[in-house]
This record gives sequence, structure tokens and C-alpha cells, in this order.
Amino acid sequence: MENQILTTAESLDIITKMIQQAQGNVKKNSIYLILWGMVITAANVGMFTLLWIEYPRPYLVWLISIPSWIATIYISYKQEKKTKATSHLDQVNAILWFTYGIIVFTIVVFGNKINYQLNPIILLISALPTMVSGIIIKFRPLVIGGILLWIFGIVCFLVVGPWQYLVGAIAVAAVHLIPGSMLRSKAD
Repeated sequence: MENQILTTAESLDIITKMIQQAQGNVKKNSIYLILWGMVITAANVGMFTLLWIEYPRPYLVWLISIPSWIATIYISYKQEKKTKATSHLDQVNAILWFTYGIIVFTIVVFGNKINYQLNPIILLISALPTMVSGIIIKFRPLVIGGILLWIFGIVCFLVVGPWQYLVGAIAVAAVHLIPGSMLRSKAD
């Protein structure tokens, strides 16, 4: 095959098609924002409530994330079979969120090393993949969501104990559920 020199218009057309493909795939994957937004919001509210009533093991509320992981793996598997094409941007976005998941898992496992001050750190770290996903698909609500996560992360450091979970619930609901629902409606 001979190397072809692309014109500026052809190059821009290829880039535009890649962005449109990534937008379409991410819009279809809005289910993850909605699923995890609901689960993490519910877990944060549950943790806040259980701490408030002085339940001896409030952390058990986070076990609701286990079925969510199973659902995520199942949905991902089903969608992978259906997806006709993925772009380089889809792969970057998938690796970004996979790496984020590994980082969050590591933080949770070693939470005792940071006195279980997980919410502020996880909110701050969540800003990056949220904002980058918004940039990749050119969806301003996710970019703004990334900025809000950074702000909520700082606020979370400034409040004590149980209130961090309430801040986390508000942050995740605002940043995942609202944009996820907006993406979902655009995908239909």
C-alpha cells in the first residue's frame, strides 16, 4: 500500500468522525454514570445516616457496590459484543476509567494509612476522568462536573466526619446523575 498524503479537509474529516464515534459510544455508555451515580449517592447517604445514628458498622453500606460491579461487567460485555467500531478516543476513555477504578480500589484497600479520609481524595481523583471524558466527547456538563468534583473534594476536606459523606452524595448526584441523564436522553 502506498502512503497517501491527506489534505487538511480530509484530516479534519477523519478527526471529526472519530469524535462523533466516541461521542456516540460514550452516550450509549451513560448507563455507567447513572448506575454508579445512584449507587455511590445511596452509599454516601447511607453512610451519613448510619454514622448519625451511631450504627457500629456503617461501612457495610458500601457492599451495595458489589452487585454494581457485577452489573457493570455484564453491561460492558454485552455492549462490547454490539459495538461495531471503536475509535482511538473510545480506547483512551476506557483506559482512563479503568485506571481510575484501579486507583480508587487501591485507596480503599489502604484507607487505614490515611485515616479513612477517602471521600475528599476520591472526589479529587474523580475530577480527572470526568473532565477528560467531557472533553473527549465535547460534552460541557461533564467538563463542568470535573471542576465541581475538584471543588467538592476541597469542601470535603473542610468538613468533619459524617458530613463528608453528605458532601460526597451531593457531589456524585450532581456530577454523575444529571449529566448521565442528559447523555441518556441524547442517545435515545
